[in-house]
Amino acid sequence: METTLEIRKKIHEFIDHADERILRIINAIITTEEETEPNVPESFYEELDKRKEKHLTGKSKSYSWEEVKDRARAKVK
Repeated sequence: METTLEIRKKIHEFIDHADERILRIINAIITTEEETEPNVPESFYEELDKRKEKHLTGKSKSYSWEEVKDRARAKVK
């Protein structure tokens, strides 16, 4: 499997020799990607902020990664 670095290099080399049609296609992909709204709704970030505030003020229980793993394993058994 190619690494990200290898893929980037391959794309750069391809673009350096691409004809106008291919360049226009790639440009359209980039433009579409830039115009696309994020997939995460604002309400998600609002909820995340609320939960973070509860955590920081001690109003919610927090668990270590080990506690989370132990609880998950217990539910599977």
